[in-house]
Amino acid sequence: MNTKDPKFIALQFNEYINARGIDGLSNLMTENHTFIDTGNGVNTGKEHMTIGWKEFFENYPDYKNIFVKVESQDNFVTILGHATCSNEEFFNGQFLWSAKIENDLVAE
Repeated sequence: MNTKDPKFIALQFNEYINARGIDGLSNLMTENHTFIDTGNGVNTGKEHMTIGWKEFFENYPDYKNIFVKVESQDNFVTILGHATCSNEEFFNGQFLWSAKIENDLVAE
């Protein structure tokens, strides 16, 4: 059960992404956290994803998400916005993200 608004958790998670705050990201993930990328690749596990985020930040040091619209229904959050990154054209453009929040942590 969530004690905080799921939108708040998703926004906080994104703040850590934009600030390259690996400890904050890790602290907001469930142990069985699942990340699904734009190619439907699935990565599972807090430890695995913490390492993955570290590598991502090393490869894309100026990557940022800019959220325009954030909505939630129960524990599911949808986010509309865009991303920017100077060294990877793929990351420049509009995106639709989603997050599943469980016990005030990002599960997916």
